[in-house]
Amino acid sequence: MIVTQIYGGLGNQMFQYAAGRALSLAHQEALGLDTSEFDSYALHQGFELTRVFGLNTPQLSREQLRQSFGWRVLPLAQRLAARWPHFPLADQRMVLEPHLDYWPGMANVPAHAYLRGYWQSDRYFQACPDTIRADFQFKDPLQGQALAWAEHMQAVPSVSLHIRRGDYVANPATLAYHGMCSPDYYRQAVDAMAAQVNHPEFFVFSDDLPWARENFKLPYPVHYVDGNVGAASYRDMQLMSLCRHHIIANSSYSWWGAWLNARANKHVMAPARWFAARPTPEGLYPETWTVLS
Repeated sequence: MIVTQIYGGLGNQMFQYAAGRALSLAHQEALGLDTSEFDSYALHQGFELTRVFGLNTPQLSREQLRQSFGWRVLPLAQRLAARWPHFPLADQRMVLEPHLDYWPGMANVPAHAYLRGYWQSDRYFQACPDTIRADFQFKDPLQGQALAWAEHMQAVPSVSLHIRRGDYVANPATLAYHGMCSPDYYRQAVDAMAAQVNHPEFFVFSDDLPWARENFKLPYPVHYVDGNVGAASYRDMQLMSLCRHHIIANSSYSWWGAWLNARANKHVMAPARWFAARPTPEGLYPETWTVLS
């Protein structure tokens, strides 16, 4: 069995699942999830893959994990390994992401393995994109205002534009590490998109829509997508994926909103700086996306 540890927000959970799913298919092995991090995880909306996508992948108990992988999956061992790279956790079956760049060593992982990491690259699942998109079909149909937004997006040359503020602004440490996309980036992205798309209409998604309405003006038709908060926040990703083109933020959330759009002729603009405090991971963006400073 391939077991992948799931933690973080929805976008991170999707990367972790996709990497594990691809490896399980390559080995023709079952896939299991370790969701134990959410026993004490208070951020975002908790574990969302089942609720949002209806995935029925088994979630293994701590005892099942211990029986398969021993003490190495115990919470204390995991925390020590995350903080101290030389902690003696080495075992061929325990696969700890060595860095945030795409790691070719995934191809050599054995058929019985436990994955811990972010795995933020489509190269980990480039052999099975149709399967991943099928797994990430949103479970519940759109209704009400969300359905109206979707119909509008599909009727025009729609461009999703994501502005992430929220925790990036509220937490100084988070802001220092992640940073935010600059106004210059958005100006470049809008201009580049308008040069390639006739009569674009921009649909702005943000966790701070009042700020976006007040500060983000465009010389094109622009719509501020509202109504998706709390447990319904994932609807923003769903609606992003229905747009024809995309301007993403430095956020796995809008990364997935763009990637789930399977149109071959889509344009995607992405920021060159994913982090403020470290280089952008190699392999983060699909080769067809346009990266702007």
